[in-house]
Amino acid sequence: MFAHRFARSLVCAATVLAAAGFTSLAAAEEVKIGFLVKQAEEPWFQTEWAFAEKAGKDKGFTVIKIAVPDGEKTLAAIDTLAANGAKGFVICPPDTSLGPAIMAKAKLNDLKVLAVDDRFVDAKGQPMEDVPYVGLAAFKIGEKQGKAMADEAKKRGWDLKETFAVINTFDELDTGKKRTDGSVEALKAAGLAADHILFAPQKTLDVPGSMDSTNSALVKLPSEAKNLIIGGMNDSSVLGGVRATESAGFAAANVIGVGINGTDAIGELKKASSGFYGSMLLSPDTSGYETASQMFTWVTTGKEPAKYTALDNVTLITRENFQQELTKIGLWK
Repeated sequence: MFAHRFARSLVCAATVLAAAGFTSLAAAEEVKIGFLVKQAEEPWFQTEWAFAEKAGKDKGFTVIKIAVPDGEKTLAAIDTLAANGAKGFVICPPDTSLGPAIMAKAKLNDLKVLAVDDRFVDAKGQPMEDVPYVGLAAFKIGEKQGKAMADEAKKRGWDLKETFAVINTFDELDTGKKRTDGSVEALKAAGLAADHILFAPQKTLDVPGSMDSTNSALVKLPSEAKNLIIGGMNDSSVLGGVRATESAGFAAANVIGVGINGTDAIGELKKASSGFYGSMLLSPDTSGYETASQMFTWVTTGKEPAKYTALDNVTLITRENFQQELTKIGLWK
């Protein structure tokens, strides 16, 4: 009887020790998550990466950074993450319609997925609301952009009868459409007449693309157009528009351009004078740190992030305050 009890005690002790050893190993195991971005060369994504890595240092996990400029590289990157022992990844996809393919590949590799910046869409073009997503409240941010432009026009004492707006649009991207829609609503609310707002569709989301679209709108301006407001979904959309006004002979004092992002406007704001008045500085630091932290919590505790986390904290940066504001989030060099 005693021998039987002794043997059973040994088995129990061994089990406890094994469990303790497993727990110790699990605790010591390095946690890895991926962070995939579509345009790694852009300051916005560089900052997201930097703050994701800061979260990793603060909380004790490793971030595997991979640029995914197209669909093929995106799917290959997911395999790479799995091969390197990652448990999940944060991604801003190069094409939102890749959502179903990304999710299928992630499921095959048993990886958790958190979308950031741009939301996945399904085969019918509808948002994939079952995939956790951290994104900007695009319409609200657009409203703040429009209000900033209207406020500056009022400050300069512009007569709205002589003021026209050129809004460079890119409606193919839902985020872009919501931003410019919000901006236009704010301009109207400030008293700018609807027939004083010209829409200029962009073919490409860059400076040359917005120069072309703005040029096509400028030729439609009536003779009484003395002052111009230039809007668009990001800094590049507005920078190109401002360049077009310069070529058309508008003085900087008669142009108010306000972009969105802030990170792509630094060079322009360093200039002593320009029709580019400022930019709505978004928070790549917040989205990078927050999404990486949420993914870490998910893979280590099983707590899934909210299906939608909306960020609308923006700061208007101008020549007067841009260095100070950029310094706060580590972007001033």
